[in-house]
Amino acid sequence: MSIPKETCRNCEQPLQEGYSFCPNCGQKTNEELTLGVLFYNTISNYFSFDARFFKSFIPLMFRPGYLAKEFIKGKRLMYLHPAQMYLFIAVIFFFVFNFYVRDSRAEIDKGMQSIIEKRENKDYSFFDKDSARIAADSVKIQKLINPLKANKETLGLSDEEIKALDSLAIINVDDKKNLGTSFTFKEQELDSLIAIGAPNETLYKSMGMDDDAGYFTRKLYAQALKFYKTMGLGQIYQTFIDSIPLAMFFLLPIFAFLLKIFFYNKGRYAHHLVFSFYYFSFLFTVFSIVFAVNRWVLDIPDVIDWLIALSTFFYLFFAINKFYEQHWILSFIKSSVVSFLFLLFVLPFSFVILGFIAFLFY
Repeated sequence: MSIPKETCRNCEQPLQEGYSFCPNCGQKTNEELTLGVLFYNTISNYFSFDARFFKSFIPLMFRPGYLAKEFIKGKRLMYLHPAQMYLFIAVIFFFVFNFYVRDSRAEIDKGMQSIIEKRENKDYSFFDKDSARIAADSVKIQKLINPLKANKETLGLSDEEIKALDSLAIINVDDKKNLGTSFTFKEQELDSLIAIGAPNETLYKSMGMDDDAGYFTRKLYAQALKFYKTMGLGQIYQTFIDSIPLAMFFLLPIFAFLLKIFFYNKGRYAHHLVFSFYYFSFLFTVFSIVFAVNRWVLDIPDVIDWLIALSTFFYLFFAINKFYEQHWILSFIKSSVVSFLFLLFVLPFSFVILGFIAFLFY
């Protein structure tokens, strides 16, 4: 008597009728594509949002170092993979954090717009008289030069002579003359040149750029001028925030490298990386909850916010003590040194680089 067969719709291999899953590829045999199935498959495939996540969540939060230790032992199917957990929780964190970013950028843009409006209204009450007079003279000189430039062929003026006339509009103030040559003075001078439509090269020179400046220097001045015209601090801030998720892919391995240095004989670098994935997953989970509660539930007092942030260090201490199996005094010292190096050197240096890149490419 022949056993009824059917064909798997995924791998097209024959299987016995009545099987719920294909023995060859593992796909469900009778699953109809509904909206719920489509959503679940998307989450499950890309973020492993299944039973392993819930089985991993409680140990992640309340058993420091346990998941990393179990993963190193070889239990790699019982709990969620460290990289998958990190990616999933990081997406949630930056989703929640983005609401704070939008509010902050709105405040920044509002402040920058008020500065632009003051400049447009020629509100220079905070400038000294000498600098205001010099800037006004610059405008007058340029107004005299413009008709000459427009009729240079009729008047027989060469390009060199025109350049020489332009240079008259560039204000050169001797630092030895006490004329209040502060940044605010240059700001008003720059406004005057922008108002009369001076070319960028003239603006760059007014800002202090040398004639033989290289590409990188010119790029800096171009971005500085762009920032001055648009007061685009909000754009720089947004670019900076958008680059943080990418930066974390470099910061996390650096954190693992610090662990490798202090626990050199405690396994391969990959072991320290597993520990780092789970620890950063814990950090993102804690701060996601804190940000979400502060925004949508109640405003947590700042003291409690700081205590929660401080608790993440003690979590690191207990996790290191559990994972590396060292005496608690030695674990505390190494946890403190690793945290100190990462928070006071690696993180600030990385943020300075990110801020500089954000300024160059916003």
